[in-house]
Amino acid sequence: MSAAPPPPPGHVLPAPAVPLWRHPEYARGARDMLATSLGIGAWGLITGVAMGNSGLPVPLMVMMSLLVYAGSAQLATLPLLMSGAPVLVVWATALCVNLRFLIFSAQWRPYFVHLGRRKRLALSYFMADLNYVLFMRRFPEPKPAPEQLPYLLGGATTNWLSWQVPSILGIFFAESVPAQWGIGFAGTLALLGVGLSLVSDRTTALAGVVAGCAAVAAYALPLKMNILVAIAAAVAIGVLMDHAGPKKPARAQAVAPPPPAPGGPEDRS
Repeated sequence: MSAAPPPPPGHVLPAPAVPLWRHPEYARGARDMLATSLGIGAWGLITGVAMGNSGLPVPLMVMMSLLVYAGSAQLATLPLLMSGAPVLVVWATALCVNLRFLIFSAQWRPYFVHLGRRKRLALSYFMADLNYVLFMRRFPEPKPAPEQLPYLLGGATTNWLSWQVPSILGIFFAESVPAQWGIGFAGTLALLGVGLSLVSDRTTALAGVVAGCAAVAAYALPLKMNILVAIAAAVAIGVLMDHAGPKKPARAQAVAPPPPAPGGPEDRS
């Protein structure tokens, strides 16, 4: 079999595609998420312990941790599963608890709308709360860029491992973790710390205050709907402040007159 002919002179061979996990932004996303991994791990451990003490079959609990991958939905539906509630009730409860991701997905869309539907569906599994917060801090401009997908996957990998490993350990060693430790609060502190780091101007500060007040005021709502109320209130106040803010006048581009041509009428003697 003859060898392939050499490329013609001046022809540049295309550079081989670099795997996403070797992209510099992948490592950066993983490092940024690593700062919150302790809190996420504590949160996952408490969720795993709650499932481990539920009396459900261990394979079902492990499958739930791997497939659902949403602590608030797992904790909200766990009592329903233990009481033998209908499947539609369990699904409806999980849907209501996770309605905040509907708002998140609308914010993600400008960044990944160019990807195919299957890729976007696959990415949606990894898009958790802290992934959203850190990604928006890294890329505040809602437009696609080549480094966005590696950054997202780097953070998603760290977040997934930080959640799943302690969660599954909590399922198997539920009786060894006393409830008095209260380590679940570490997850709340991690999320609070990341949220405060995003406060960079008056608009974001006011939106955060409004979200906190709305969450407390709507705390009595069932299925943790106060979270959705807080997100909607923060988005609304942010949009209102953006529209009510002073408009920057467009700069008038002064057009300089062309220099006189040599030998023109003014140069004639």
